[in-house]
Amino acid sequence: MKYQRRPNLPFDTIRQMVKEADEKYHDSVAYRYKLSKTEIKDVTFGEFKNQCEALGAALCELGYGNTHVACYCENRYEWILSYFTVIMSEGAFVPLDKDLPSEDFKDLFNNSDSKVIFVGKKNLEKLLEVKDKMPLLEKIICFDLDEDQDGVLSFSKLLKHGESLDKTQYNSLQSDLHSLKLLVYTSGTTGVAKGVMLSESNMVNLVYHGLNVAHIYDSGLSILPYTHSYAAVVDILVAFRYGASLAINDQLKAVVNNLKLFKPDYMMIVPAVAELFYTAVNNNVKKQGKEKAFKILIKVSRALRKMGIDLRRKLFSSVYEAFGGNLRQLVCGGAPIRPEIGKFFDDIGIPLTAGYGITECSPLVCVNPMGATNYKSAGKKLGCVEWRIDQPNEEGIGEICVKGKTVMLGYYKNPEKTAEVIKDGWFYTGDYGMITEDDELIITGRKKNLIVLSNGKNIYPEEMENILMSIDEITEIVVRGIKNEHGEEIALSAEVFMEQPIDKEALRTKIDEALKDLPAYKQIKDVIIRTEPFPKTSSRKIKR
Repeated sequence: MKYQRRPNLPFDTIRQMVKEADEKYHDSVAYRYKLSKTEIKDVTFGEFKNQCEALGAALCELGYGNTHVACYCENRYEWILSYFTVIMSEGAFVPLDKDLPSEDFKDLFNNSDSKVIFVGKKNLEKLLEVKDKMPLLEKIICFDLDEDQDGVLSFSKLLKHGESLDKTQYNSLQSDLHSLKLLVYTSGTTGVAKGVMLSESNMVNLVYHGLNVAHIYDSGLSILPYTHSYAAVVDILVAFRYGASLAINDQLKAVVNNLKLFKPDYMMIVPAVAELFYTAVNNNVKKQGKEKAFKILIKVSRALRKMGIDLRRKLFSSVYEAFGGNLRQLVCGGAPIRPEIGKFFDDIGIPLTAGYGITECSPLVCVNPMGATNYKSAGKKLGCVEWRIDQPNEEGIGEICVKGKTVMLGYYKNPEKTAEVIKDGWFYTGDYGMITEDDELIITGRKKNLIVLSNGKNIYPEEMENILMSIDEITEIVVRGIKNEHGEEIALSAEVFMEQPIDKEALRTKIDEALKDLPAYKQIKDVIIRTEPFPKTSSRKIKR
């Protein structure tokens, strides 16, 4: 059956989006999640709207129709329900990373000025450890309690109570479209977390213009941490606006099983997950001793496609089954992907759509259209933004600057940091890149990762890291500058983690071979082998 893209119409508010989804897709499934290993719970768009109104009415009765509300738990249906309920109120939603230690969580909660918090049972104990150090906290609502206990409210009981309440007050709540609606704390690879303030206008424009540039299919599997704007806005809100059914992945280690259980059409992922899938498929091929046959199939498939014959789903049927049997799109954001990974997924018939975004831009800046095969490109910008390159060098590379309707309001209670990155309406992303003649963006690396050698040469370590990740034995890698006694960076080192280690000399030979076409100043002088993986953020980025 040929895929039919649904019309994408403008809208002004999240409340309007929910109302229209109820009218269009009332009896269609909005969310799916596991009640047990074998039992799946389906929630329709109509049921979801009713539950939002019930929870909203209950919060209004408690006096919290216009306040900051935090959420501190793992991905789950109740997280999404609380999120929609709060962003349709006059308040703001504050997602906090479930893996934050209690002290760090406490600091961010206090900074956010939240008065209410939703929490799962897994994080309740960590919350109670620091409750006395959270002076603004007035109400704790736990998703996993059947009854109120010890000052903690039961979510299910509160929701049930809300069903019997008049919904008029909640449904009449209306925020300024340009006021704070979603407060997302960055979990960057360096530095202290900052609270990124996103408005309802930011989110609505991201959803509408994002669907104008790219598209999704009818059912997705949601695996990204909801505390990140990529998940909260691009994954959750875009799917809802489109009327897609979104299955909720309960834990990262369950992804393979959940692919087979929910059989999604698409997934939104980050490059680290793309790397895992790529490695898993290739390792399985090697394990079966079918490397040569697999490469021949790819060559045959490419030749047939040039003649207009696409047999990828038949030739690589075993791979499709491993991904649930229906997967036909991977949407990858958060960082550039290695071109060979994009090419690999295209070869086997699961196109990987790459884009570029940053939390401060709600988060999407640009994305490739379906079918694009230039995997060095991050795609074309959304229709609601402008972009330019600040102080480009002779190659046209400089800092990427963005202006438009998806750029954040600023950093919460931090005007100094805001002023550092927003100048004359332009947001300075801290990322380096170039804009092509076709008005597409090429990302070269992070500004804070830039290595400036004493000879004046600029090195983007991500370039070498992407090349060296093609070495089978390398699992993770960070390229850094080597400093002399004067603090000048004079050469490059590579720190490497290998799940299946080889000796240093053999690795050294492979590194030299991989980089042989690069100039001398981009060669690796020293190799350091780690015995443990690098520490990472919750979005699986290495903490540099």
